[in-house]
Amino acid sequence: MKNVQLLLVLFISFLFAGATMAQGIVKGIVKDASSNETLVGATIVVAGTQTGVTTSLDGSFSLKVPTGHQTLTVSFMGYLTTNVKISLSQGETKNLGVIKLKSTTVGLEEVNVLASIAVDRKTPVAISTISPRIIAQKLGNQEFPQILKFTPSVYTTRNGGGYGDARINLRGFNSNNIGVLINGVPVNDMENGHVYWSDWAGLSDVTQTIQIQRGLGASKLALSSVGGTINIITKSTDAVKGGSIYSGMGNDGMYKFLFTVSTGLMKNGWAITISGAHTYGNGYIDGTNFNGYSYFINIAKQFSKNHRLSFTLFGAPQWHNQRGNKHFIKTYLGLNPNIPYPITDKYKYNSDYGYRNGKVYGGAYGYNYYNKPQASLNDYWKISDKSFLSTVVYASIATGGGRRVSGLGSQMLLWNYRFDRPYSATKLTPDGYYDYNAVMEVNKASLNGSQAIIGNSVNSHQWYGILSTLNTKVKNFNITAGIDGRYYIGNHAMKIDDLLGGSFFLDNADINRPDNTPLRTGDYYSYHNDGIIRWLGLYAQGEYVKSNFSAFISSSISSKGYNRRDYFKYAPGDQMSGWVNFMPWSVKAGANFNLNAHHNIYVNAGYFTRAPYFSIVYLNYTNKINTGAKYERVFTTEVGYGYTSKKLTIRLGLYRTLWLDRGLHINLGQVSANVSGLDSRHQGIELTTTYKPASILVLRGMLSIGDWRYINNVNFTAYDANNVVIGDYHAYIKDLHVGNAAQTTAGLEARVEVIPKLNVGAQFNYYARNYANFDPTNRTKPNDLSDAWKMPDFGVISLNVNYKFKIGPFSASVYGNVYNLLNTAYVADASDGIAHDANTALVWYGFGRTWYAGLKIRF
Repeated sequence: MKNVQLLLVLFISFLFAGATMAQGIVKGIVKDASSNETLVGATIVVAGTQTGVTTSLDGSFSLKVPTGHQTLTVSFMGYLTTNVKISLSQGETKNLGVIKLKSTTVGLEEVNVLASIAVDRKTPVAISTISPRIIAQKLGNQEFPQILKFTPSVYTTRNGGGYGDARINLRGFNSNNIGVLINGVPVNDMENGHVYWSDWAGLSDVTQTIQIQRGLGASKLALSSVGGTINIITKSTDAVKGGSIYSGMGNDGMYKFLFTVSTGLMKNGWAITISGAHTYGNGYIDGTNFNGYSYFINIAKQFSKNHRLSFTLFGAPQWHNQRGNKHFIKTYLGLNPNIPYPITDKYKYNSDYGYRNGKVYGGAYGYNYYNKPQASLNDYWKISDKSFLSTVVYASIATGGGRRVSGLGSQMLLWNYRFDRPYSATKLTPDGYYDYNAVMEVNKASLNGSQAIIGNSVNSHQWYGILSTLNTKVKNFNITAGIDGRYYIGNHAMKIDDLLGGSFFLDNADINRPDNTPLRTGDYYSYHNDGIIRWLGLYAQGEYVKSNFSAFISSSISSKGYNRRDYFKYAPGDQMSGWVNFMPWSVKAGANFNLNAHHNIYVNAGYFTRAPYFSIVYLNYTNKINTGAKYERVFTTEVGYGYTSKKLTIRLGLYRTLWLDRGLHINLGQVSANVSGLDSRHQGIELTTTYKPASILVLRGMLSIGDWRYINNVNFTAYDANNVVIGDYHAYIKDLHVGNAAQTTAGLEARVEVIPKLNVGAQFNYYARNYANFDPTNRTKPNDLSDAWKMPDFGVISLNVNYKFKIGPFSASVYGNVYNLLNTAYVADASDGIAHDANTALVWYGFGRTWYAGLKIRF
């Protein structure tokens, strides 16, 4: 019996030994076919088996493969799958060299050139790239900017808590000072540089890639890139026929439905892709229900391998209720004696809504609606092997606004935000909601029309532009030059939406209308004006690329003209201010040197001027021109180091930015102020690292430490509601920390493939040294030199999971996310109080624990 057992053991051992020996090793590197960047995390599988591996941090792989004729399937989200046939003998090691994957999007290379997408270890700027896989795994029901929160020096919050209300700060600069591009087209507001993310709330559904370029950035355009640039690349022309359907659900009644269909590139050269989505829910914060749609259409014609025309239309119409007022911390805790009703939902509390006809109805600043479709016609022409011309003509006609309460009795539906309590005249139900019925009774009884009405602050615009870029290669030089033309008309007005039971409303702001003219729903009141802007820019860049060294120098100059039309304050024939012209310019340069296959260093520097914003040029919402308006000046430098190996990457950078002669227009109810000559210094250190000890495990870390301060005191002039000077003042802000963003951020992340195709990830984000936002015009006392309130440090943990599987012939993925796993209570946004402490600051708490789950089926 023992002999039989011995023979059996020997036989099994022989089989295993044979199986082990009947293998060889296959090696290679997977790269992007257009940019030549390595693809980290690409999957290589032996066809028909579960044997596979993912690429290391340098894009390389090594896989044991059975001998004989085999097929390797190489795949990566956002790229076409490639099959590589090999023949392998026992014990053989075969190096396949570079395997290049093509994007699933036709013409992505041309879009990347137009959008100035940076390449690691080549472009000398600090970059973080968010791949389609990361977007799918992490975004869930978060707002678009929140997918970027693992980026150094980024601070993002849900702000007012409404759908699309998220905000982002980069290196201490808000979105007004971050250049945002969608497929290479600038989308920062032409008047104030702001980016309203609610306008793009559905854009994440069609996003291919996001790249954040911190500091100077690689864009050749004259942008508002004081803090950096966010490049968003959307879907375009799909290379293959197919589509997908998606269904998701989350906390507080949130649902999302999405479909995409594509013909792929057909034999006749045509391709059509259509995508649409519907998202709705009640909102995490009380009284913040929402409803949003998004659509995306791309029609392309490939005339030849060197010439393609592509038309794209996308938009995201939405409405949402939101919070309008921050509160004292004691208010959320139910300890404010001035609140005459119980606070039941604590950190979800919202004072800015009521109910009408059984539905939530947001009050002043408590409701927003907007629709900003953008259409573009792109012409891509490869003139020769060395020259390429890309031209895009685009247009955006946007409509929308936000709710306001107006009238002599407006305090019936307003909150006294300075003292965080209702006004004595505020009409509230016993539960603390705005009592619209009570206000309607007052209006019905009034002989002088409605005393309080609902109006909309309308901010619509027409925006037309052309962007054309020529790129040519001369030996080791890449030369780029282009033109950037824009024309913009922004319409701003107050428009009556609801008379709240009254028969008319009186407002005498329009000098061209007889006094006491009864106004009704749809009529304009209070103000009505247009901001008109024309822009013509030229830009050029020379780039030298050879072996392990690259360098560039770039410059731009623009002519920017402002004009203002006021329909209310001036008579016909005298309503235009006349053109006010500025000529901002920029120059920047940088170099990267790859010391060897592992180490690289880079340096960049730049200087640019920026025209003052529209509100700085025109004093107190009139056609009166501020002749003292200054160009803003920005000087920035940065040096960085990178290390790359199969298992470890390190990116380290030091930056310093001087922002000089900054202008601010501050509206303080009946008083406004123009602040100019404000200087600040933003400097810091940033570190990111990735460690991949095994193909199934990835660890990431991030740390940024900033020192962002104002470096001078400033003078300003205050005006009353009639544009009469109240006085000149001095603001004492020198050496105070810049507020509204955490100056220290850190993060840890782990992602593991538990079993084949099941991935689980955990992410921890930590924020510290976050000073409350403050108004420089409140710092007029020479002995008040304290920093704004430093908010408590906090950290949150999030989890995500996804699993890929088959449903018959279809590929499917299920996604799950939990945000703020431990339900940590933390202050996310704060406005500084008179004592610069927790007791006087007005705050918004961040979201507690939320969740989301979704299923996607591809066909």
